[in-house]
Amino acid sequence: MNTNVKAYGAHAGDRPLEPMNIIRRVPGAHDVRIDIAYCGVCHSDIHQVRAEWAGTRFPCVPGHEIVGRVSAVGAQVSAFKAGDLVGVGCIVDSCKHCDDCAAGLENYCDHMVGTYNGPTPDAPGHTLGGYSQQIVAHERYVLRVRHPEAQLAAVAPLLCAGITTYSPLRYWNAGPGKKVGVVGIGGLGHMGIKLAHAMGAHVVAFTTSESKREDARTLGADEAVVSRNPAEMAAHAKSFDLILNTVAAPHNLDAFLALLKRDGTMTLVGAPSSPHPSPEVFSLIMKRRSLAGSMIGGIPETQEMLDFCAGHGIVADIELIRADAINDAYERMLKGDVKYRFVIDCASLAA
Repeated sequence: MNTNVKAYGAHAGDRPLEPMNIIRRVPGAHDVRIDIAYCGVCHSDIHQVRAEWAGTRFPCVPGHEIVGRVSAVGAQVSAFKAGDLVGVGCIVDSCKHCDDCAAGLENYCDHMVGTYNGPTPDAPGHTLGGYSQQIVAHERYVLRVRHPEAQLAAVAPLLCAGITTYSPLRYWNAGPGKKVGVVGIGGLGHMGIKLAHAMGAHVVAFTTSESKREDARTLGADEAVVSRNPAEMAAHAKSFDLILNTVAAPHNLDAFLALLKRDGTMTLVGAPSSPHPSPEVFSLIMKRRSLAGSMIGGIPETQEMLDFCAGHGIVADIELIRADAINDAYERMLKGDVKYRFVIDCASLAA
């Protein structure tokens, strides 16, 4: 029998999030039912729920940074059992057969289904996310959490912010002997700094705010640069192997491309609601530099990231909120007024 659970979502892009009841399916043979303890709040939640990105389906229940306990499993599930601490990130389905899926890169599958706003036969015809009491997901897309339970709320943002920054750092071989820049010290950037530091790279954080200089060092940066200071920027010209750009607002990319050494790469992981200005071609061709992009990570790599973070004691810096504070949290996020990730205490949905 389907389960009726409480959630927070929006009925239109110009309306605030509000309490609602949603239906979760009965677990199938390969499904895992999870009682959600915490759900992180991602900047993309705002873009999607406010229909700033095309194709939002309503009602929209956001949330793809989910952690909780398994409460039931399907008859053919062997990897998980009731009581296990688990997570669900941005993906709840894919074709399972294409080259991307075979490579464990479900995030690039043309038929990848997002944890919310993706097509599904379940009511209401699209997936509903983690701002809710419960979720049912295919076992392939469920991750094991090995952090201590006391850290569970701060683990939640790893399921998006963590893997979004871990994947490009691993792909471009951040590590000892590499100089890595992280642009922006927010939900994504603070994770990028922690992860690059743990990988052994020399980490330089870029911020527009003088007040975040000391924060960057506390997070693990070896140096901090105020990007509005031309002298500080010039001091790092042609020196970076990799720059991870986490800023989710349009800005001038050329200032950072000029900091790459020959064959260096800047990868974009922040997703602005409107395009960046086009970079100057000569910034790229004169030093064989690359401008790239990266989107979350596949399921095997997400599990690798969670295990890496558990082994290095890495979690997100969070502010825990009740579900009914979500609209205020969105406004604060847009002002940069959070260090560095909001997480919803989903127990508050029962109140």
